[in-house]
Amino acid sequence: MSMSAFRKAGWIGLVSTMTIISGAALQAATAADVLGQGTPFADGTVEAGTLKVATCSACHGPNGNSTTAQWPKIAGQNAVYVAEQLQLFKAGVRINPDMLKITSLLSDKDIDSVAVYYQAQTPVGAEADPKTEGAGEKLYRYGDAARAIPACTACHGPVGRGNSLADYPALRAQFADYVAKQLGDFASGARYSGANRALRPVATVM
Repeated sequence: MSMSAFRKAGWIGLVSTMTIISGAALQAATAADVLGQGTPFADGTVEAGTLKVATCSACHGPNGNSTTAQWPKIAGQNAVYVAEQLQLFKAGVRINPDMLKITSLLSDKDIDSVAVYYQAQTPVGAEADPKTEGAGEKLYRYGDAARAIPACTACHGPVGRGNSLADYPALRAQFADYVAKQLGDFASGARYSGANRALRPVATVM
C-alpha cells in the first residue's frame, strides 16, 4: 500500500471518528434541550414551589393527594405536563373558572416551581374496584383491536407512570371517576376550547 493510500485511510478513519463524536454530541445536546432548557426544571425549584401551593392544597391536598374525585391527584405528576396544563388554564384554552383565577396570579416561574414541587411528591392511591379491575387492566394493557382502541400502556407506561419526555401524564393512583370524566370530555370535545379541542391525543386524560 502506498503512502497516499495510508494517508487516505487515515483521513477516512479520522472523518469517521469525528462523525461518530459529532453524532453523539448532537444526541447529548438534544437530550439537554429536552431535559433542561424549556422545561420547568430550568428555573423552577421545589423550595419555591412549596411557597406557592397553599391555595392549591385546598382542593388537591397538602401534597397533591386529593381526597375527592372532583379534583385530581397531582402528587408525583410529570412536571412538564403540570406546567403545560397550568399554562393552558391561564390562557383559557382549558376551561375552569377556579383554575383561571389561580393561574392568573402565577408568573411563568411560579408555574414551573409549582410543577416541580408536585413531581417531587409521592402519590397515594386507593384499592381498585374488583368489579371492574380485570376488564380495566385488560383494556389498559392490550387495548381493543375490534374497536380500534390502542393500549393505554403505549403512552402512559405499563404501570401508569407516564412518559415525561413525550409529555404523557402519569395515571397511577388517580381516581377512576376522574379518569372516566376526562375520557368523556375528550370524546365530547369539552376538554379544550374552540380550535384547541384537538390539542392533545385522546390517550392523555389527566
